[in-house]
Amino acid sequence: MTAAPGGDDRPPAVDDVLVGVDVGGTKIAAALVAPDGRLLSPVREAPTPAHAGPAVMLDAVARLVVVVTGQHGDGHVPRIVPAAVGIGSAGVIDARRGTVISATEAITGWAGTDIAGGVAQRLWAAGLRGPDGAVPPVHVDNDVNAYAAGEAWIGAGKGVEAALVVAVGTGVGGAIVLNGRVHHGAHFLAGELGHMPAGLAAGERCTCGRLGHLEAVAAGPQIARRYREATGAQEVAGALAVERLATAGDRTARRVYCEAATALGQAIAGVVTVLDPARVIISGGLARSGDLWWGPLRETVRRELVGPAADGLELLPAALGTTAPIIGAAHEAALRRAGA
Repeated sequence: MTAAPGGDDRPPAVDDVLVGVDVGGTKIAAALVAPDGRLLSPVREAPTPAHAGPAVMLDAVARLVVVVTGQHGDGHVPRIVPAAVGIGSAGVIDARRGTVISATEAITGWAGTDIAGGVAQRLWAAGLRGPDGAVPPVHVDNDVNAYAAGEAWIGAGKGVEAALVVAVGTGVGGAIVLNGRVHHGAHFLAGELGHMPAGLAAGERCTCGRLGHLEAVAAGPQIARRYREATGAQEVAGALAVERLATAGDRTARRVYCEAATALGQAIAGVVTVLDPARVIISGGLARSGDLWWGPLRETVRRELVGPAADGLELLPAALGTTAPIIGAAHEAALRRAGA
């Protein structure tokens, strides 16, 4: 830590401490992160004001950064200025500029938002500035990319040259890791599995408005929707409820649940055939399912692949849990700050 010049009451800079932020549809989470990926503070959370507009969203993100860096001055956290702030956000993100290219209405009006600029402006106003008067650099990426960056750095993808990370929960997302770095693609869309065409989704409307995308059958809310539509049981509100019904012997629940896993397995096999990763890492709420979901998923991937990939591909759950996007966002911000 370096002291500020005489007479300046701004908090001192910390050369290596980072802040990672995970911006989701229901909550925002943030923590201090060490250069080796360890969390240096408890994860602090706040509800996402998802439908209050972009300005209120940016206020909430900046406020949480202020809290974890101790700028609120309650004495529970030493006042520090981090080396960089990394943010993983829902939506298709231009990682060079930190802006939202497109997004669903899970966060109202999020498309077009300058997250990096808006958060930096608010941090400056809150006094989160180093001895030189500058705000720490703010780097923004898609939340699944941030998750993948964390897993590739110190999680299930550590040391692997090529990996595919798949997130299955409220939606279906994905990210590609090459040589330890997230591959964004020409339009920042690399890894967007949820919007791949899926045969089992024919006629099903995706959250993006188009027909026949994977997310329409494989995401948790869509599993519950398909069960309700097939049975009329309007009280079934989530994928976990469908899983429990299937485990208890409900044939419709078992069919819907297995179709979700099968459709995901077919999509994964398609990407694996092109990318040939050593490892596929599955995260999200459905990754906590039992063999009812993992069984058909593994069987489908193995059946669809040819050659050595059919037996040699590792398909395994993520290792870091909910802290992965916080850690990954911080790591990406540090790499960007270093010019890597």
